[in-house]
Amino acid sequence: MSKTRCLLLAVMAYDRYVAICDPLRYSLVMNRGFCVRLVVGSWMAAVPIQVGQTYQVFTLPFCASHHLHHFFCDVPPLLELACADTFWSRVTLHAVILLFAVLPFSMIVISYVRIIRTVLKMHSAPGRHKAFSTCSSHLTVLTLFYGSATAVYFKHCSRDLADTDKYLALSYTVLTPMFNPVIYSMRNREVRIALRKLLWGK
Repeated sequence: MSKTRCLLLAVMAYDRYVAICDPLRYSLVMNRGFCVRLVVGSWMAAVPIQVGQTYQVFTLPFCASHHLHHFFCDVPPLLELACADTFWSRVTLHAVILLFAVLPFSMIVISYVRIIRTVLKMHSAPGRHKAFSTCSSHLTVLTLFYGSATAVYFKHCSRDLADTDKYLALSYTVLTPMFNPVIYSMRNREVRIALRKLLWGK
């Protein structure tokens, strides 16, 4: 699971929270310097964890089959190939998932609960529609990413689901980032008009 992406999705949820719940202070709170620190912090926080996990995997003995039934060298399928006790490796993996996936997701949920409360208090229907529209792209990406990642990481191990795991992992590592520009661009009116012309003509 991309740890940096989980953190960035949480940062984006906070951005939406400030924009909708505290719009008058948005430019003051989400200033350029603070945004840069949030993005750089999201990238840098994951580096030592990635290095530690890589070292941990390299210290495991692989004395059986070296055929990885996966599209890439993710930690869970590599642990399946190890011929030593991987209990502590799995404990570490679950701790990392808790820190870099569950905790950011909890922050996202809290942000959206507050956003929904604020939106429901609005008396203007166009205002409510605009607020929900602001969050729609982010919610779509969240659903695609966390939906597929959760199915892979929070399931019971089963060889029957190996192929399913491969395609779900492909979804959150390749397809979701590939569709991100499309999803976020659909909020732009000019892009929507150009797409309609492309698909249905004038």
